[in-house]
Amino acid sequence: MIEVKDIKIGGGLPFVLIAGPCVIENEKITLQTAEEIKRITDQLGIRYIFKSSYKKANRTSIKSFSGIDFDEALKIFEKVKSELGLPVLTDVHTEREIENISSTADILQIPAFLCRQTELLIAAGKTGKAVNVKKGQFVAPEDMQHVAEKIESTGNKKILLTERGTTFGYHNLVVDMRGLEIMKGFGYPVIMDATHAVQIPSAGGTSGGERKFISTLAKSAAAVGIDGLFLEVHPDPDNALSDAASQLPLAKLKPLLEIIKEIDAVVKNEK
Repeated sequence: MIEVKDIKIGGGLPFVLIAGPCVIENEKITLQTAEEIKRITDQLGIRYIFKSSYKKANRTSIKSFSGIDFDEALKIFEKVKSELGLPVLTDVHTEREIENISSTADILQIPAFLCRQTELLIAAGKTGKAVNVKKGQFVAPEDMQHVAEKIESTGNKKILLTERGTTFGYHNLVVDMRGLEIMKGFGYPVIMDATHAVQIPSAGGTSGGERKFISTLAKSAAAVGIDGLFLEVHPDPDNALSDAASQLPLAKLKPLLEIIKEIDAVVKNEK
């Protein structure tokens, strides 16, 4: 179990939601989305951590949107924290970024393609912040133990491990639910990213996705007994500036969470 602010994650507790728009597009969309997700999770009694990226460093095309001004993004994160009282999770891509964002972010996220970058993992660990590592699309679940050990070497054991799909041929991902059980065996909370897992990577110069399968993957993972559910959520996904095809429409979040909560309660014997 780890603790972020007053939120405990793991240890057989009910699942935590990590959710928000893929990337910060502007202040209005970010705050309105975070506020609505908070309203829903408060109503359902689900603990909530806000997620959005200040920069998308891994884009298929040079023409793809990668984010707004860094300082402006930080101000928006601070508003999410101060006005809504939410913990914030965001990606880091370099050691310098860690220095610049660690005073604002409550959880530092290591993107999937960077999950084996030793210096980056160690720098994140040295901050003492919780570190969420996305399992690379090219990494076997059992190999994530080595990733965790790199962070552990700094004395930091506030580690989360996130499944987001495994490369299955060209332009396709598949989720092996056995991997969730394997990673649970390392003693750290395991999160399911049900939105990135439905991506169709780098197809035609931009990543596509099969949004219709988000619910299927989320429910399947909840049945395994995950500690957290990661969802990229947008009020108008089709017009989102990043990952348009794989974000969950905000209007569909509540019904999905109601189902996930029921499955989670049965699996963890809370009824």
